[in-house]
Amino acid sequence: MTLHSKKDIEKISFDILKQSKALDVFPTPIDKIIDYSDLILETGIDLASLEKKHKTFNFSETFKSGWEKVRGFLDRREKIIYIDTNQNENRQGFVKLHEVGHNVLPWQNATMQFLDDDDTLDLDIIEEFEAEANYFASITLFQNDRFENEVKKYELGLPTVMQLSKYFGASNHATFRRYVENSKQRCALLILEQLSPKGAVVNGKFRNAFYSKSFLESFGLVSWPEKFGYKWEFMKDHAYKRKHKLDGLISLPLENYSQNFNYHYFNNSYNVFVLIFPKGENKATKTKIILK
Repeated sequence: MTLHSKKDIEKISFDILKQSKALDVFPTPIDKIIDYSDLILETGIDLASLEKKHKTFNFSETFKSGWEKVRGFLDRREKIIYIDTNQNENRQGFVKLHEVGHNVLPWQNATMQFLDDDDTLDLDIIEEFEAEANYFASITLFQNDRFENEVKKYELGLPTVMQLSKYFGASNHATFRRYVENSKQRCALLILEQLSPKGAVVNGKFRNAFYSKSFLESFGLVSWPEKFGYKWEFMKDHAYKRKHKLDGLISLPLENYSQNFNYHYFNNSYNVFVLIFPKGENKATKTKIILK
């Protein structure tokens, strides 16, 4: 996406939030936004009937998994959004806004139908229309600058991410990523896939890593391995079946040296999230959040 298109999307998002009376309402009232956008939500996808009804639909190069992998579907002609309800509630919210994005971004009007799966809903996708719809969904869900305003109230750390996730009605994953990528503080987020079957040696597979601008300026990229074993402190937390941890210490391999960092650990049973920052970076604030 170009900077120009981002600004256009941000303006459209803000206008819709305001006109739908969703701005400054928390959690973000997604159904209000759908109603304002003159769309109808169908929450149960009948794959057999949809596939038959839309048998002439041509799958794009981006979307290759077929109807059985559909997470969301916009039929612009009938003004209907179909959603796969097997996803968790927060994920469904993002998918709904993604389909709204396809509908309200005027330069996408020539495309009458959009099928979306886990690939097209990935925030790292480079296909332009899908990236734009994802950007619309993210900034609308987090209400543009409202997210950054809330961040300022709390100290750096996992409790703040959990608080903001509930406040905006977003997934922990989406909140973690936006939190780190937009942070003014030096922090990084490591995300691992959980691979260990029961009874096996604990290990985790690298999924992704994100950095704040100030972290990259101070430390550069971290050299992550493809797989993580017990020598990584947070994998011991995983072995002990901890849900979260707020007092982790770890040495990270940087470009030409290693350095000690603090880390916060969170396991949502699908992924392991490790929020990393240098000692002393999480300044105390007046508002404290206690994780239970």
